[in-house]
Amino acid sequence: MTPIAHIRSFFPTKFGIPRQSNIVEGLEARIVFEPEFRNAEALRGIESYDYLWLIWQFSENVRQEWSPTVRPPRLGGNKRMGVFATRSPFRPNALGLSSVRLVRVDWHTPEGPQLCVEGADLMDGTPIFDIKPYVAYTDSHPDARSGFANPPEMGLLEVAVPDDLLSLLPADLHRPLHVVLANDPRPSYHNDPERVYVLPFDKYEVGFVVDEGSLKVVRIVKIL
Repeated sequence: MTPIAHIRSFFPTKFGIPRQSNIVEGLEARIVFEPEFRNAEALRGIESYDYLWLIWQFSENVRQEWSPTVRPPRLGGNKRMGVFATRSPFRPNALGLSSVRLVRVDWHTPEGPQLCVEGADLMDGTPIFDIKPYVAYTDSHPDARSGFANPPEMGLLEVAVPDDLLSLLPADLHRPLHVVLANDPRPSYHNDPERVYVLPFDKYEVGFVVDEGSLKVVRIVKIL
């Protein structure tokens, strides 16, 4: 298969990427098509849909061998489940599937038509193999069981960013960063109030600590 596009997101590394698509509201990304697919005709009618399916590659987890079982972080990383009963990135074909909200189509950019989407759980540069419209009457099953992947019971974290650190970021990054931090980017089984976690976010590294439902940013450094 040949990638038709790549995504541009705020996440240069895997750490901090939302655990599923659409759980971090207001987080935008852009789908930039490869030169041979920068044809506006291929997007004709796409604006009539609110959501899209993205079929993409876990490009950082491509392996020659595969395991029939994996250790989902949601279960503390200690219990094995069948790979096909999880959404683990460690899969035979390293394929991902995400639903994203279509915010708008930017028809005229130096790189051709682009899609601005919200709720993507993809690392910056992730190759996209296909885009399909999300159709609610067939794709939505609100009463379906979700196995061990039910919504987490915990609420959002309270986020504190000192003004002197916040001023180091461009204004358009303030809200996206706050949303990502509030959703707790740490692995679900981490709970060390003394540890300083480092989140690569756009062109910055954000250091933070978490204690009893409160997250405090302790440093912001621009990545050279």
